[in-house]
Amino acid sequence: MKFTHKKIHIIGSTGSGKTYLAREISKRLHIPFFELDDIVWNGAVGLSGKNSPEVRDKILEDIINKEQWIIEGVYHKWLGRSFEEADVIIFLSPRPMNRAFRIITRFIKQRTKLERSKYQQTLKGLIEMLKWNSKFDADNKKKIHEMLEKHKEKLIVVKSNKEMILRVAYECDIL
Repeated sequence: MKFTHKKIHIIGSTGSGKTYLAREISKRLHIPFFELDDIVWNGAVGLSGKNSPEVRDKILEDIINKEQWIIEGVYHKWLGRSFEEADVIIFLSPRPMNRAFRIITRFIKQRTKLERSKYQQTLKGLIEMLKWNSKFDADNKKKIHEMLEKHKEKLIVVKSNKEMILRVAYECDIL
């Protein structure tokens, strides 16, 4: 089977594996990937400032207009066009405890300089991420599913690492 997906949107909570999966697909298919955090947050001021919606939307539009892309992030409310243009949408939905473990592991790796971080990791930030993670399933998961319902013919919902590897590899014919 020849791979036909050139525009891939990966969505999921913090710690769900979005960046990992985007990097792996990008390496294998030589498709550039873009992190939505880099579009939302103004790199000139780190995480202390956001781009205006106009700037954010312009950056996203420039990416969407490219021939190939992988977009990954947790955001959903302003991404209708990205979902429409995507050939495939991958919604990573592992259990909250698995995500919490990944968040804590990533925090330790970044604080000990074993992993690169775009911002200064703090204990307060870790606690906020863990709180946000615990609320994700109740607050955002259902909204994201409802938003993606109209794209169900190109939606892959993945609940575990093993399923991510097997299902995404099979359905996207990439591994």
